[in-house]
Amino acid sequence: MNFEIRDISLAPSGHQKIEWVRNNMPLLRGLEEEFIQTKPFEGIKISLSVHLEAKTAYLCKVLAAGGAQMSVTGSNILSTQDDVAAALVDDGLMVFAYHGATPEEYDRHIEMCLEHKPNIIIDDGGDLVGMLHTKRPDLAEEVWGGCEETTTGVIRLKAMAKEGVLKFPMVAVNDADCKHLFDNRYGTGQSVWDSIMRNTNLIVASKTVVVAGYGWCSRGIAMRAAALGAKVIVTEINPVKAIEARMDGFDVMTMDKAAPLGDIFVSATGCCKTITVEHMLKMKGGAILTNAGHFNCEIDMDGLEAAAVSKRETRKNIMGYELSNGRMVNVIGEGRLVNIAAADGHPAEIMDMSFAVQALSAMYIKDNYKKLPNDVIDVSREIDDVVARRKLAAWDIEIDALTPEQEEYLNSWDL
Repeated sequence: MNFEIRDISLAPSGHQKIEWVRNNMPLLRGLEEEFIQTKPFEGIKISLSVHLEAKTAYLCKVLAAGGAQMSVTGSNILSTQDDVAAALVDDGLMVFAYHGATPEEYDRHIEMCLEHKPNIIIDDGGDLVGMLHTKRPDLAEEVWGGCEETTTGVIRLKAMAKEGVLKFPMVAVNDADCKHLFDNRYGTGQSVWDSIMRNTNLIVASKTVVVAGYGWCSRGIAMRAAALGAKVIVTEINPVKAIEARMDGFDVMTMDKAAPLGDIFVSATGCCKTITVEHMLKMKGGAILTNAGHFNCEIDMDGLEAAAVSKRETRKNIMGYELSNGRMVNVIGEGRLVNIAAADGHPAEIMDMSFAVQALSAMYIKDNYKKLPNDVIDVSREIDDVVARRKLAAWDIEIDALTPEQEEYLNSWDL
């Protein structure tokens, strides 16, 4: 089968969404124009698993414009937009994804995407890599390498590399400066609050927000919460990051102490059970729980399902759970990635940078895979520099350059 989607008749709406983001993604537009001429991926098979909405779809079209034979699936059962998937099928791409898939259907779509026998994979969270190393290692025979989009996926890859089981090189796109400094911080910061506000229709100003973790995503979430008028508490396990959070003006304490104080909780740690049932039992009635990490284990949803006396949908995308103490906690988007499972994800201009890094990193794999180790590979400084300069050019911004005298000064020790 070349596709498995909900409804091909939804394609016109998907095309409209893709055209909107295309008009707001100048870096990808520039690469698309170049790829049409140079065809850098001619005859190369790429399998991609990323949140399947309009911005991802445009990346797929850019790679296809470069000659790639694309096989596409989603990376979360709630983040696929069915009209966007239909638009890609309408454009001739192989797509295996639909919104609200069961875990079994989601795994089947991952497998169907990989039956393409790709040369390059583009992953978000590590599900393609996981399938190639467990259930279907036979489909890894032609894989040269790939790219990983997100922190959680990079963590998984590094664990595999440490054990010596990684079968091919993977570029840690998440760790590129032009990705994590902007996508993780400004993209997550804006899109998480966009989702919380549109789904709850509640004000953020005057509320106490508890942010779990203080990595780049959490920094953005805390920064935007404060800008919206909230009092922000940060919980951390890393003492250096805890100091950073305090010096950035936020209260820092354990989740156990923060639980009774918070009105809205956002977890972005990349770890499991950051928010437990024990924490929930201490929360105010009506507390709102959200997850901004890749997997839905940061909030102990299994424990909550088991401990709840009852549950009911309190608003679209929000499930209310009554606990044994009579209080109710509200979870947005099933505890899944809140900004994409219950909203539209990062702004187009932010993903323009991240996906430009993805496209150029895929080219890097194509050109260098024969000499790369089966390890987690850093994005080259050249790729970061190209993306940053293209972004500045899109804004019509010029910056200074070192003079020969300055270069000599900076490279000398005998001054």
